[in-house]
This record gives sequence, structure tokens and C-alpha cells, in this order.
Amino acid sequence: MEKIRSSINFILYKLKFKQQPFADIPLRKPNPWVNLALFLTTVVTTIFAGTLLENKNPLESPGNLVYGLPFSLTLLLILGSHEMGHYLFARKNKVDVSLPYFIPAPTIIGTFGAVIKMRSPIYDKRALIEIGAAGPIVGFFVAVPAYIIGLVYSEILPVTEVEGGIQLGDSLLTKFLAFLVYPNIPEGHEIYIHSIGFAAWIGMIVTMLNLLPVGQLDGGHILYAILGEKHKRVGYAALALIATLGILLTLTGTPGYNWLLWAALVLIFIRVKHPPVYNSHMPIPEIHKIICLFAFLIFILTFIPVPFKF
Repeated sequence: MEKIRSSINFILYKLKFKQQPFADIPLRKPNPWVNLALFLTTVVTTIFAGTLLENKNPLESPGNLVYGLPFSLTLLLILGSHEMGHYLFARKNKVDVSLPYFIPAPTIIGTFGAVIKMRSPIYDKRALIEIGAAGPIVGFFVAVPAYIIGLVYSEILPVTEVEGGIQLGDSLLTKFLAFLVYPNIPEGHEIYIHSIGFAAWIGMIVTMLNLLPVGQLDGGHILYAILGEKHKRVGYAALALIATLGILLTLTGTPGYNWLLWAALVLIFIRVKHPPVYNSHMPIPEIHKIICLFAFLIFILTFIPVPFKF
């Protein structure tokens, strides 16, 4: 039945594109002006945010903006690498896709991230895995060295000197990297992370959230390629787990509303069901199964149960 459905979908797909072979479907020429304007605006907002993170007033003196550059450049490099990973592999697989749209915002980090828009269907599960996994994997390989650099430039301070701020949660990976750089932190002291490290930490959070196995998130693409129509069960289970985590954390006095908010946003805007893929009956090559496992490993390594503490 699945093969019949896939064949029908492919016939409809070819009719939609006037019987052109898939490889010959023309891709739109990118129009970069909107993308460039949004990117430059995001550069400004993230520099402002980075300057404030360094306890400098960006409005007091234009020279203070220099202090925001390390945060801005690191964050935009990670976000841009993530989206360009998606973009390049979408183009490789003949999917009509936009250039990344950066989203400036008056937030503590100066942005709501970046997105790309796919304007044509994905042909098969192999392409779905490549496009879905490329972003998190590329972003991960940029974020890890950036986090190490941030740790090197960080300070070890007594807990009393950093009280009152936001305490960042740790994943398995950030704990391991912190131990490598600072194996002997004195008792009563903590790492006061440099803004480069904070930007890399945000990049890992973005990677982890995108790898949740739900809907059209990156993890949802990978999950659908592996399980097909059964992906909905895992998607609803994943949403239930993070919502439960948020409730349990809140009941114990630990901030857990971020998980509840993310679960609600995913359920309302991203949804749990993944759209069908043409030729979904085709087997997944072994190398693509390895890519899926590696993406899952990244999710485990970057997962932070409690992202923030106050």
C-alpha cells in the first residue's frame, strides 16, 4: 500500500512540474536583497546585545560597540552555518529553497534565529535526511570549537561575585569541555563564561531544540525518514516528555516554563505530523543511517534538562 501511495504521489509530482524529470526542475535564482537587509539588521541587534552582555552601554559611546563584536560574530557564524548546511544540501538535492532569513529581535541575544524556506517538495528519504541533518551537524562542528575558545577566555570567580545573574545549564558536552579546560576549579568558584562561550552555548541550544523528533523540525525530518507514518507516535511522545519535564521542574521550584512554552509553540505552529515524501518506499542507504545515528548522538550530547537557573 505504501508503494502504491508513493507511486501516485510521484505521478502527481511530475504532472505538477509538466512532466519534467526531477533533476531538470529549474531552481529559482536567489534574490538576496531581503536576506542581506535582514542579516545586516541582525548584525546590529546582536552587536548591541553583545555589548550589553559585556556590561557596556552601546548608546553611551559608539566605541563600546566593539565589545559586542565577539558575541555577534560567533552567534551569527553558528546560526549561519546551520542554515547554510540546510541550504547547500537542499540545492544539491534539487529542492527549491530560499537563502537564510535572519530574524533581528530586541531580545537578550538580539535575534530570534534564522530560517530557510523550502518552496518545492523533497524527492525521497535520502534527500530528507541530508537536508534535515546537515544544519545541526554543521552548526555543531562550529559551536564546539567556539565554546572551547569561550571557555579559554572565561574567568573563574567566587560564587559570591556571580550571584544574581543567570546560571546556564550544562549538557553532557559542555560539562566535559569545561572539565577539559578547567579540571581543578576551586570549591566555591564557578566559570564566568565569556560572551563567545555564551554565543556557542546558544548555538548548542538551537541545535538541540531543532533535533527534537517532531514535525518539520530537523529531528522530525530524520524521524520521518526512518519511521514513515509511525513518526507521529514518537512525535507526540517527545512533546509529552518535554511538557512533563517542564511541569516537574516547575513543581520543584526550578524554571521549567521554557519547556512548556517550546512544547506549546511546536504543537501550534510546527505541528507533529510530517508531510509525505515522494518515493518514500525507497530504502535508506547505510551511510544515511549512520548520519541519523550521529544526529541522535548530537542531540544526546547537547540536551540540557534545565537550560537556565536564576
